[in-house]
Amino acid sequence: MASAAKKIKLSKPSTSAEKITLQDFMNSIHKKRENTAKSVIEYKFNKKRVRIISQEQMVPDKCKGIVYWMSRDSRVQDNWAFLFAQKLALKNEVPLHVCFCLIAKYLDASVRQFHFLIKGLEKVAVDCKKLNIQFHLLEGSGADALPEWVMKHKIGAVVCDFNPLRVPMGWLDGVKKKLKKDVPLIQVDTHNIVPCWVASDKQEYSARTIRNKINSKLDEYLTEFPPVIKHPYTSEFEAEPIDWDDAIESREADKSVGPIEWAGPGYDEAVKTLKSFLDTRLKIFASKRNDPTQDALSNLSPWFHFGQISVQRVALCVQEYKSKYTESVNSFLEEAIVRRELADNFCFYCEHYDSIKGASNWAQKTLNDHRKDKRSHIYTLEKLCKGETHDDLWNSAQIQLVREGKLHGFLRMYWAKKILEWTSSPEEALKYAIYMNDHFSVDGRDSSGYVGCMWSICGIHDQGWAERAVFGKIRYMNYDGCKRKFDIRAFIARYGGKVSLQFQIRELKAMAGSQVLNTERS
Repeated sequence: MASAAKKIKLSKPSTSAEKITLQDFMNSIHKKRENTAKSVIEYKFNKKRVRIISQEQMVPDKCKGIVYWMSRDSRVQDNWAFLFAQKLALKNEVPLHVCFCLIAKYLDASVRQFHFLIKGLEKVAVDCKKLNIQFHLLEGSGADALPEWVMKHKIGAVVCDFNPLRVPMGWLDGVKKKLKKDVPLIQVDTHNIVPCWVASDKQEYSARTIRNKINSKLDEYLTEFPPVIKHPYTSEFEAEPIDWDDAIESREADKSVGPIEWAGPGYDEAVKTLKSFLDTRLKIFASKRNDPTQDALSNLSPWFHFGQISVQRVALCVQEYKSKYTESVNSFLEEAIVRRELADNFCFYCEHYDSIKGASNWAQKTLNDHRKDKRSHIYTLEKLCKGETHDDLWNSAQIQLVREGKLHGFLRMYWAKKILEWTSSPEEALKYAIYMNDHFSVDGRDSSGYVGCMWSICGIHDQGWAERAVFGKIRYMNYDGCKRKFDIRAFIARYGGKVSLQFQIRELKAMAGSQVLNTERS
């Protein structure tokens, strides 16, 4: 008999004296999966996580396998799309395959992001092999590469994960058009805890309007996972060998922006970072998360972005500490669930999620009203990328972004708002902010990244504030405000941002000119 999804009981977290090893921690997570169900076939799968994209819903007789078209969520365990694909394969007694379609260029991604993705996929392929599941790396987009592969190997159904962004949605539409009519195309939202189309059927105005819609559904959706098991049906053909280093080297991406050093790709590295967060940083998350000089964040965003660890798994682990660190747990779950899923909601329902056209009417009006306001400084994209402005705090934030592939959340807001202040138009500001976030940040090209830029520059999910030059009614942030929030000197010292030499020379000339004028007057 199928076991129903169970509401998670909070267990007592380990004390410092009882801290377990990383391997024990990973084993305990897998034990929870096995205690939930022996396999997905014995688990009552919540069908509301699933959307049938094609007209056909039934797997054809005499098919040779099921494929999970992996894209946004590069992991084996704790993956509802992978589990649903295995459920179909077990039910039809056929082999299970995984395909990842790798394109040569993706938006403004650099080698930094491709390296993290592909090295993570290499570990996925190893895990798949252990489970008798063939992993295939196909060259080209899903729309270009997948339908032909499906036809060639007589695959009976395609299961894919969910991504609300324009380019992946285009791939999905292309696959739908090119697949044979008798092959079902099925999408499973395994990135969000509450599926995007379940959380809301419209674009939400703010966190306030979506919060209860999500939180009221967590009893149903924030459940434990069953395990992906060793697949009992073996494929008649094997995947082509993969040259992983060549897969990275052959991408059409900026190679001057190299891999990050502070985070390693793959599920194991993600769990290691999760454990260190639970052991050392969660307790100060509520009080210190907005201080860029403190190590209080989860630091999990690279693995979240590439789907190398499930946000749902992290939420289940963090939730166990609720009685001990109530405020921090609540704050983290607000960010990891409500705010993240609000970002997907915006990108799913708003066609112009990366454009001024996507802003509310009040925001578009106020930005247009102040379009011709005099800017104190105007910087080119090149100067911004190099961190060569008059603002040593902004320059330090840019150095962190370029060097580490990340920006602290609080400074990310300041960083983007200053770009609005120092460029010739709101359109240029948004273009520059998105480019730098996508190019340098390992978690760029993401719903949360677009929403972060749109919140800072276009006021989405926010309200109108006191009117001022350039910003209009868009929320303002300044250098002195940061001084009041945290020790900016400590942050600047860490990253070495300096006032640009060009600005210093201009200031000295201005001072000299002022002195000459004062002398003439006297």
